[in-house]
Amino acid sequence: MSPNPPAVAAPILELRQATKKYAGVPAIDSVDFALRTGEIHAIVGENGAGKSTLTKVMAGVVNLTSGQMLVEGRVVNPRTPHEALHLGVAMVFQETSLVPTMTVAQNLYLGQERYFNRLRGIYIAAQQFLQSLQFDVDPTAVVSLLGAAKKQMVEIARAVLHNAKVIIFDEPTASLTPEEKKYFFDLVFNLKARGVSVVFISHALEEALLVSDRITILRDGKHVVTDDKANFDRARIVQAMVGRDLSQTLYGQRKTTVRPQGKRVLSVQNLRMAAMVKNNSLSVFAGQITGVFGLVGSGRTETFKVVAGVIKRDFMHGGEVLLNDRPVRYFVPASAVRDGIAYVTEDRKIEGFFETQSIAGNVYLGLLAKLRGQRALVSKKEAADSGTHWIKRLNIRAIGQDVKAIELSGGNQQKVVIAKSLIQEPELIIFDEPTRGVDVGAITEIHQLINRLADEGKAVVVISSYLPEIMALSDRILVQRMGKVVEEYSALEATEEKIMYAAIH
Repeated sequence: MSPNPPAVAAPILELRQATKKYAGVPAIDSVDFALRTGEIHAIVGENGAGKSTLTKVMAGVVNLTSGQMLVEGRVVNPRTPHEALHLGVAMVFQETSLVPTMTVAQNLYLGQERYFNRLRGIYIAAQQFLQSLQFDVDPTAVVSLLGAAKKQMVEIARAVLHNAKVIIFDEPTASLTPEEKKYFFDLVFNLKARGVSVVFISHALEEALLVSDRITILRDGKHVVTDDKANFDRARIVQAMVGRDLSQTLYGQRKTTVRPQGKRVLSVQNLRMAAMVKNNSLSVFAGQITGVFGLVGSGRTETFKVVAGVIKRDFMHGGEVLLNDRPVRYFVPASAVRDGIAYVTEDRKIEGFFETQSIAGNVYLGLLAKLRGQRALVSKKEAADSGTHWIKRLNIRAIGQDVKAIELSGGNQQKVVIAKSLIQEPELIIFDEPTRGVDVGAITEIHQLINRLADEGKAVVVISSYLPEIMALSDRILVQRMGKVVEEYSALEATEEKIMYAAIH
């Protein structure tokens, strides 16, 4: 645990009456915030509460409509992240800002290059620096070939390398394994010990309660409360965030009933895909939620990406996939979509939506993918009507349907991705980490939607690395290890201990 903060510490960074408006609508409204020297300060709130906007103001990404920002008592107005960095403020973004075609070392030292550079020297320096942080990342690796977790680690390392006085982390642990999270928290405590101030945004409330000295809660763009961590528990945080008590509905009580199996919609037999999927066999039934759990590298995502045509299984001896007892082999996702399979990706930024398209445009593209070849003309009215319908149905919080997807909060972006799939009226819906980077209010809404789909008779698959989510949603649970399903449980007999034991041993 972190040491107690000093009784009195001067603010290193302040925001006074900070307001930022988009099209006249405030994203943050008259917010006061103070960050003390050498403290870890968590900012929590629902999606759309203003957390990212507030921190982007500090990092120079967003400029205030009104109000003031002070660094070490001096009024400043950083217009770019580069200007903020000169003031000692660095931000590690939720969606990585690395140059994908460069190596890890080149990204670390980007902007700090000397006139003459020896690439070998940069790699050696990067290797030593990454080892000092206990980050297992190859400095010569091209960033585009890294997984989400290692990209996040490079982002963190780059911020530390700049010797910033203030480092802002936006959902830094969303894609990290438990072991990597431990390294990250150790790093945060080391930064604190060196006098660095840390701002920490997380939807995992347990993490905020674990690492922070103080917690600030935002709701609907306004400041609700700031207090010492010792004065908070999960229930108080949730109630302040959403204005209502969700403690009994977020993950609910242990299941006492499960839905009966309907017809077998999907059957996977002896599936193989390179080294990730090895003779994997499983079934998915209509009218049920099938939870799939496994540790990193277990092949969960790869198995269902093969089913959805996102990646291809081995050409020879690759096994068999049957949809409604009919053998299928998809080479592109469009074919799977037309057959009634929807895959809701875990990486919404890269694979889930078009950033510069509107909400309505993104949702309508999902429909066009289903109707490919059947439409000669695109209907603007149909696109607008579809957007309006799904914004209401999924409670997507936005100024209007013409707002670009990139301007939405993480949870609302996730709802757009889900809407883009559901408009296709699929028979089999695969949710891969459906609530990653989503706040507690949106988690409840997404869980209710998933349950409703199963009640309507859809075959639903939920892939999740969070055991409480698997336990709360699933009627039956498949545990995957080393490329194949090794255990199956009914939700009535499953326990977290049984599931984790099967995933590890």
